Amino acid sequence: MPRAKKPQPDTAKPEANYHHGDLRTALIAAARHILETEGREALSLRAAARAAGVSQAAPYHHFASKEALLAAIAAQGFDELADVMTERMAKEPDPIARLNASGVGYVAFAVNNPEIFALMFGGLTSQVSGEPALRESGGRAYGVLQDAIMESQKAKGRTAADGPLAGLWSWCGVHGLAKLVIEQKLDPKKYGAPSAEALAAAMLARVNT
Repeated sequence: MPRAKKPQPDTAKPEANYHHGDLRTALIAAARHILETEGREALSLRAAARAAGVSQAAPYHHFASKEALLAAIAAQGFDELADVMTERMAKEPDPIARLNASGVGYVAFAVNNPEIFALMFGGLTSQVSGEPALRESGGRAYGVLQDAIMESQKAKGRTAADGPLAGLWSWCGVHGLAKLVIEQKLDPKKYGAPSAEALAAAMLARVNT
């Protein structure tokens, strides 16, 4: 009686699979993990493809270059920044408190996501600043801050004409604070604050009254 053949192991490589549940999302997630854990220099389309378990050619179905992939990560970061600010503002009924909450949210996002924050405002993404998703998400994030500014200006009895400069002042303040903390050039404890968020809250409370 002939001996039954042993079942052969499946040698098909997962890298040939283009039917990923959501390839674009998977590639962004993989690239973001590399960026946050290994740094920007370690990130490439090939590295993202390897981490996502797809072929080296697969990323090109969605991203023309590494810079385009970085732009997608930056766009995701701006969306998350807008969400963080909006969630904190939703807890405050007073317009000035809402403005302060948006600033604290900005700093909190930055210090909790330093690599993404650096990418969002870095030179590389300027090469693909015309990407619709990046432009839209960046505009949405700034719009959250600008709306909070306009609400607070109205509550103070000021005109809409004061809004742009007030918005710029607020943005520069929270952005500069976040950057100084991330780069370890400023220690919140030296100013009597246990964290960057607490320092931002104290600083904004003094400015926006």
